[in-house]
Amino acid sequence: MKTLLYPGSFDPVTNGHMDIIRRASRLCDTLVVAVMHNPDKAGAFPVSKRVELLERACEGIGNVRVIAHGGLLVDCAAQVGADAVVRGVRPLGDFEAEYQMAQINRQLGGVETLLMTTSEDVAFLSSSVVRQVAAFGGDIGRMVPPGTAQDIRAAWARGGEKEEERWMKESR
Repeated sequence: MKTLLYPGSFDPVTNGHMDIIRRASRLCDTLVVAVMHNPDKAGAFPVSKRVELLERACEGIGNVRVIAHGGLLVDCAAQVGADAVVRGVRPLGDFEAEYQMAQINRQLGGVETLLMTTSEDVAFLSSSVVRQVAAFGGDIGRMVPPGTAQDIRAAWARGGEKEEERWMKESR
């Protein structure tokens, strides 16, 4: 495969995301990691910060490109020339929602979705867990890529959740 698209909110990036990024990047020439806006989720960190954290976390992976996208996944896939979308699936609860989205994306734009199971050592991680631990001052260092924990804690302490509203206005 030439190009895979790995979309998500990455709010913030976790070691679970990085597990999928590393493994998916070995399956293609180019892996485009897209920070997507999900209107059903209130963003805790501004999109620009999420992109920055992902770019830093992916520095050593030569075929990864990080972008931001504010529309439909099928439109993003068409814009980057993706051959397929890759999504990570944790042991409990993810499959049903991912299956539904895969069907919708195929119906809307003919986009195929590849589901990758997460590695056991990161299967428990989610961005919401990282946010919650960070909000209470807990140690997130083992949950997120090296060099990102301090920025995540600082952004959370500054009330980063309000930045998403500003980004939405600017992206229209």
